[in-house]
Amino acid sequence: MVRLHVKRGDESQFLLEVAGSARLADLAPLVARIYNGRLKVQRLCSEMAELAEHGVFLPYNMQGLTDEQIEELKLKDEWAEKCVPSGGSVFKKDEIGRRNGHAPNEKMQQVIKKTIEEAKALISKKQVQANVCVNMEMVKDALDQLRGAVMIVYPMGLPPHDPVRMEFEDKEDLSGTHAGLEVIEESEAQLWWAGKELKETKLLSEYVGRNEKTTIIVKIQKKLEEDDDDSFLNAEWADNHALKRQFHGVKDIKWGPR
Repeated sequence: MVRLHVKRGDESQFLLEVAGSARLADLAPLVARIYNGRLKVQRLCSEMAELAEHGVFLPYNMQGLTDEQIEELKLKDEWAEKCVPSGGSVFKKDEIGRRNGHAPNEKMQQVIKKTIEEAKALISKKQVQANVCVNMEMVKDALDQLRGAVMIVYPMGLPPHDPVRMEFEDKEDLSGTHAGLEVIEESEAQLWWAGKELKETKLLSEYVGRNEKTTIIVKIQKKLEEDDDDSFLNAEWADNHALKRQFHGVKDIKWGPR
């Protein structure tokens, strides 16, 4: 097995363990799916925190309006009476004007908040420090936990325009940015090893066959610029005999007259 270390820029994202014989054509989409799955969990956690604090999403034509404006325009939230949280609601006005202010009671709020913490922990970047690998099953587990919490608190469901429901139904709006994070297209994901692109014709096992504990740095980026610079071949890390010379104590010996 081989352990991949996935980074965005210089920031660690997660560890992934795969078979040493895995093909690059399969690895890039897998890394992209896990990467995007973690973003989905983070988006859901953010919206569910707002759901716990201020209730369900208002219809788009009512968002940002004052009570007076809503009354003047004779607007009505048809979903307010359908989407009532278990045990009743407590009013907590959403100052931003996105949600209806009818929040779940304290007990139901805690169900959501506790589940958010557990889901975040599953896909957290801290898993890298703990040397724990993340896979699609863990991402799905986090999503299932979040979905279960929403079903407990809102057994009648959420409005079709609520971001939480849209995320679960894969109808979310991904235009713009979400918390400064960028979704990666599977077709654009690139795997890098030691700063150089891994060629499709080479199997991952070619790089790790001699040492199964080798860590491969994987870099995800949307567009790959052409790089034909082979100067890295002169770097010390690229010298296949450097480690052997170091063990024999002849690392810095120079030959020939001075």
